[in-house]
Amino acid sequence: MTENSWNPQNPQRPQGESEPNPAPADQDQTVPLNTAYPGDQGRSAYGSFGAYQPQSAPNAPYEATAAPYSANAGYENQAQKRKPGFKTLTAVALLSALLGGGTGGAVVAASDFSPASSIASLSSGTTIVNNTDSVNAVTAAAAKATSSTVTISAVSTSESGSGSGVVLDDEGHILTNTHVVTLDGATASAEIEVQLSDGSVRTASVVGTDPTSDLAVIKLNDVSGLTLTPASLGDSGNLNVGDTAIAIGAPLGLENTVTTGIVSNLVRTIEVESSAVDEQQTDSSAQQDPFGSSPFQFEMPGQQSQSSTNSTISINVIQTDAAVNPGNSGGALVNADGEVIGINVAIASTDSGSSSSGNIGVGFAIPINYAKRVSQEIIENGSASHGLLGASVSTSPANNDQSEAFGDGALIQEVVSGAAADQAGLRNGDVVVAVDGRSISEATELTAAVREAAAGSKVSLTVNRNGSIQDVDVTLGDSRDAG
Repeated sequence: MTENSWNPQNPQRPQGESEPNPAPADQDQTVPLNTAYPGDQGRSAYGSFGAYQPQSAPNAPYEATAAPYSANAGYENQAQKRKPGFKTLTAVALLSALLGGGTGGAVVAASDFSPASSIASLSSGTTIVNNTDSVNAVTAAAAKATSSTVTISAVSTSESGSGSGVVLDDEGHILTNTHVVTLDGATASAEIEVQLSDGSVRTASVVGTDPTSDLAVIKLNDVSGLTLTPASLGDSGNLNVGDTAIAIGAPLGLENTVTTGIVSNLVRTIEVESSAVDEQQTDSSAQQDPFGSSPFQFEMPGQQSQSSTNSTISINVIQTDAAVNPGNSGGALVNADGEVIGINVAIASTDSGSSSSGNIGVGFAIPINYAKRVSQEIIENGSASHGLLGASVSTSPANNDQSEAFGDGALIQEVVSGAAADQAGLRNGDVVVAVDGRSISEATELTAAVREAAAGSKVSLTVNRNGSIQDVDVTLGDSRDAG
């Protein structure tokens, strides 16, 4: 083997959230506290999606793209934006371990500073390795995962936008965000095109959307002549804070872009505006934050100013500092092995007065274990199910109910007669402090945990009842039965 050759064999890796009356308890509700507790009010610090990139017109030139580099990090929507509420070891061994085979392609590399020279390189989609002697884990993971990541264009009669997606199978099913394919909830009939990592373009149709999780599945209308590479799905339940996190997608329409960072937090819950089309409010409160504008916000490019009458959704997410920008929504967050560990969905912004934002090192992705369940149910049934507790809840203030900034659980204010909570023996005044071992300090966290579970599934709630801690098993209802 020559010095600059790549050997697909020998797969080794280097080590390397005055109190109003509770809402009618016919569905899970989050209600505000007496005090202006920020965690119960739309949590504007986590208020909008961030990976959708809007554009001013479907066929506008690149210079005419409305979303600047400071725009929202997930979905790029091309209409007026709405602001939401809130060493190396040997390169050969490394690449072989992640790619599992294949051949290197010779290319001619040229720069402005030296004559063109022929070198050995490997290209996976458009992830190009020009120097196989300096390949690191990120390069190898990107080479493996980029071919499974696509760019999505959605166009309606009045607006258009682009986002990203992940190939699920060789039948052409692609996982993305609901806010990408509905243009932030503006339409249920957008025309969708998909560009694969190799440049091939196909039209696609929506198989189903799931606004509760902001996930959606689309399917290519014609897969003939295509070689699809289904993504390798990891296990988000095995992640550690500090693990390598690599975001792949099309920020600002720049397809096959790779950025890297770490897993910053694994127990984060965000509350964002729903992208359902003509949806009914089914999750949390959509009331205005009594504290006013948060120092952080999420923005979904293309959204108008978030209205207090719009419904919101609560989602448990992976937090990462890998750069996520407009257009990354629906794209892959992968680990150092090139396995998808999350679906990029939102970013935080410090500029609450602007309708555009960009990456500040606080991005969020939907855990792949949750996304896997939802996508499988959409493919099989056209929709996904979500749990329903059947109670109105608010955040229980910490520090003996004196804190105006921190919570120590989700206070059950009213239990619906005959619903899951009632059948399990939960009572008004109980404070839920954990769900299946995951700590709960705010009402939105309980909402997110219940919705993440499938309808009919059993969860274990740790409850503080008048100072006594006990575990209560609950068989959840179906959120679709909520009034």
